[in-house]
Amino acid sequence: MHVLVIEDEAQLRRQIIDRLGREGAIAEGTGEGREGLYLASEYPFDAAVIDLGLPGMNGLEIIRKLRAEGSLLPILILTARDRWQDKVEGLEAGADDYLVKPFQAEELLARLRALIRRANGAASRELRIGPLRMDLVAQSVWIHERPTELTAYEYRLLEQLASARGGVLSKQALADRLYPHDEDRDSNVIEVLLGRLRRKLDPDGSLAPIETLRGRGYRLALAREDARPGSV
Repeated sequence: MHVLVIEDEAQLRRQIIDRLGREGAIAEGTGEGREGLYLASEYPFDAAVIDLGLPGMNGLEIIRKLRAEGSLLPILILTARDRWQDKVEGLEAGADDYLVKPFQAEELLARLRALIRRANGAASRELRIGPLRMDLVAQSVWIHERPTELTAYEYRLLEQLASARGGVLSKQALADRLYPHDEDRDSNVIEVLLGRLRRKLDPDGSLAPIETLRGRGYRLALAREDARPGSV
């Protein structure tokens, strides 16, 4: 889960980013509206948390511009206002959900996960792809109903491949989703992670779950035949 936090209260922004990090997500933030619009437009986030009252460009303007550009980015708005008109205006601008300050971190996390699952076409917390089963909330993985232990980065990589529904993701696209955009990263890390993930998902070499397309990228081969949401 890669989340953009556009919030001008520095302490709150840091608290949200830190909490998301403890939950295994990658979060980046800014307190300025125009910079937030740039980041949301240029980088592949899974969701955005946007405060309505921002300097430079307010949250409603950011949302309207993103939607006018055709962005389908799931957006959760934050507002200190409790007037129902403000909530309605935010939703009509194109936001998907809202939270009124102050709020509990657990509720923020739950709403973000629900938005991302919905955007990925999985209304439930569980995703099944052939012999692969993923609990998107607990971040647990099973192959043929056998639990598979993954590191945080291995899980994020698998989640991105699964969310692509059999689509091809380039090495650069995977790196953009796994690491903050301004973090110095070695492209070989993706290959190392893919190698480890292949061995854990397919220890006996019979499944071949991840396909390499030369010059294009990678895809979850299982997803070509079966990608359906399940329920628990």
